[in-house]
Amino acid sequence: MKKNDVEVGKVYRVKVSGNVVDVRIAGENPRGGWDGVNVATNRKVRIKSAQRLRAVAAERPTKRKKIMSLAEYEADATGNAPAADVGPTGGQPAKAAKDARGRAARATGERDAKGAKRPSGLDAAAQILAEAGEPLSTGEMVKRMIEKGLWSTGGKTPAATIYSAILREINVKGDQSRFRKTERGRFELAK
Repeated sequence: MKKNDVEVGKVYRVKVSGNVVDVRIAGENPRGGWDGVNVATNRKVRIKSAQRLRAVAAERPTKRKKIMSLAEYEADATGNAPAADVGPTGGQPAKAAKDARGRAARATGERDAKGAKRPSGLDAAAQILAEAGEPLSTGEMVKRMIEKGLWSTGGKTPAATIYSAILREINVKGDQSRFRKTERGRFELAK
């Protein structure tokens, strides 16, 4: 925006402290720029240059309330109902199911040839530690898990992956965790 385009009394979008907010221009500042008032907080704001001003609030395009696919938009324009990709409510497309934390659910284990679910890396590590009866490093655990066919991975650092997952379970579950750290890099089953 140019300096000559700024009008006192109008509301503009201004970048203030990293946020873009609505500011009503109160007047010109004697040191240059303008004095304004943040519309949301009623705090004074000094605008040093016209480059911080975004656009007049009344001239901003209105936001669309619903994001629609091209098929929905065309159907809405012609008055016909959308043909496909519509969820159970009839408006938005169906979305993936979410768990209690708001994240999309994902499969954690693969199916083997018989259709049974193979254990995850942590389940396999717990099984290996139960069979070993002694503390093992994650490198030893991964080697045994792969040899027995309990777990497979295409990653470059599977031991680091298991190490991280075990530590995460210990930190999240605390005393309820299946694992216990005995010394640096070695774990055993919690009793």
